[in-house]
Amino acid sequence: MTTFAIGGQGSGDFRETSGRVQLLHVVTRNSQGNLTPDSFTQTNPPIAALVSYKSTTLATITKVGVLGGSIAFTRPDFGNGYHGGPNSSSYAAGCQPLGIFLNDAIGNAFENTPGVASGKGPYVCGNGSTLAVSIYETKHQNLQGSGVGTTITYAPGDKLYASANGFVTNSYQDAFEYQVTQDLFHATLMGVVKVAPDANSSLLVFDLRV
Repeated sequence: MTTFAIGGQGSGDFRETSGRVQLLHVVTRNSQGNLTPDSFTQTNPPIAALVSYKSTTLATITKVGVLGGSIAFTRPDFGNGYHGGPNSSSYAAGCQPLGIFLNDAIGNAFENTPGVASGKGPYVCGNGSTLAVSIYETKHQNLQGSGVGTTITYAPGDKLYASANGFVTNSYQDAFEYQVTQDLFHATLMGVVKVAPDANSSLLVFDLRV
């Protein structure tokens, strides 16, 4: 059996960690643009919140606001130059995935909260960046069809998309844009799985394609 260690003693792949995302190789850390107000207040998950199809990776997370490891979207509904989580009121045109948030927007207790202070929410982007995230969809979220709540499994080589909740998923039917168009052509390819979660590690490792 082959194991894959990320971080901790004996790992040569670990580079940097920030909450729920580990940066193994980074092309770009993008801090341009402003966070939307709902980046600090959204529930997690923000859209598909029923317990029966809530991701098990969110089981212990009660924090509001966008999370490190979740997906940054363009948010033209708030104006020019804004980004945040998915538009929770509707699948608004123009909300497109940009990359993976580095930090939780509201930060942690007893620590500096740069997102709150600056209104900025840096995200990782750039084709070839390699990340490991501890939050991702574990249930099908296909709000337009059947199979809601059934378990998702991941494998190396799987294509990843931005789910309606703003987490990576390998189910294109659950992609944010697919809820609008019902067309795979419009579902942004977020990345490709390199290491799937297994009994040795709950982390999902993938190469970015945005």
